[in-house]
Amino acid sequence: MAEELKVIVFKLGEEEYGVEVENVRTIERMMPLTRVPKTPKFVKGVINLRGVVVPVIDLRERFGLAPSEPTNNTRLIIVAVGNIEVGLIVDSANDVVDLDADKIADPPEVVGGIKAKYLRGVARIGDERLLVMLNLQEVLNKNEIIQLEAIEE
Repeated sequence: MAEELKVIVFKLGEEEYGVEVENVRTIERMMPLTRVPKTPKFVKGVINLRGVVVPVIDLRERFGLAPSEPTNNTRLIIVAVGNIEVGLIVDSANDVVDLDADKIADPPEVVGGIKAKYLRGVARIGDERLLVMLNLQEVLNKNEIIQLEAIEE
């Protein structure tokens, strides 16, 4: 029997992406960020989330997508990457789906201009809906994780 995954669905532009619920700590409305000097451009700053300093990255910028202004639907998905928590700025997050792990196909070389290394794969939901699964370990590479850990200290 295939492993079943529970996945948080979020949008960047018109595309839907997914991240496994087990990696998600919380989903928050957009909040003011404190900028931190000498961080990668896609690191937008840090937030104080219930006493914990959490670095926040802009997934649009990370993936090379056109920037957009925050709206009422903009969300921060707080995920655990390794032993640190990171906030991901997304256009909206409003769905949870169950997937069979067997239905996640290998990532194509190019999906919407995003480098395949950031992708775990593509899952089909129903007949017309595709969900791009993120590879969180690659979204933040090791050097960037070290930089983010330094921010948290």
